[in-house]
Amino acid sequence: MQVTEEDGGKLNAFAREPRMVVMEKGEGSTANTRLLLIGGAVLVLVLVAVAAGIS
Repeated sequence: MQVTEEDGGKLNAFAREPRMVVMEKGEGSTANTRLLLIGGAVLVLVLVAVAAGIS
């Protein structure tokens, strides 16, 4: 962890961050992305139906 000192004497600690990974175009899982989008849409529809049912 890197620690620096400001002008006022305060200490700032910076976490060590992991290296970035550059993905090529077309790389990745499109099935997982599609599943997350469909799941999110279903969740929103269920929440709207519950809210409509309550009111």
